[in-house]
Amino acid sequence: MALTSAGGYPVINTPRGTIIVKDNMTAKLTWNPGFKAYRQNQFMNGQQFVDSEILRLCEPYIPKLTGMLILSGILGTMVGSGWIKWIAPYASKQYYLENRRPSQTGAQRGSFWFQRMKQSHGRSILNGAARVMGARSAKWSK
Repeated sequence: MALTSAGGYPVINTPRGTIIVKDNMTAKLTWNPGFKAYRQNQFMNGQQFVDSEILRLCEPYIPKLTGMLILSGILGTMVGSGWIKWIAPYASKQYYLENRRPSQTGAQRGSFWFQRMKQSHGRSILNGAARVMGARSAKWSK
């Protein structure tokens, strides 16, 4: 508990709320005890949605010969952690180097797959996460 001053009026801050006393009036702000758990659950659901959508929507953009690079993203990612990793030893080379040969498994497949996927589907991922978290819509800024 902390006793501070706001404009000369005593303010008491506690983990459960705040009390402000001015003249003979008292204002009390009380936190809902379940608020933290509720919001953490919402954020976790939103993060799981974003992670799984990134993996799903990147698939058509990832170079494919045997499919191991795509599988390495699924195996290297713990959905909900916020870290998407393609763990194949050659993943960074495939990602950063320009692939000059046309893909025989899809015209979209090639380097910088996440950036290109984000350009096409970023807004829908953001709006979907907002929906999962209980918001009506999300603001998109580039």
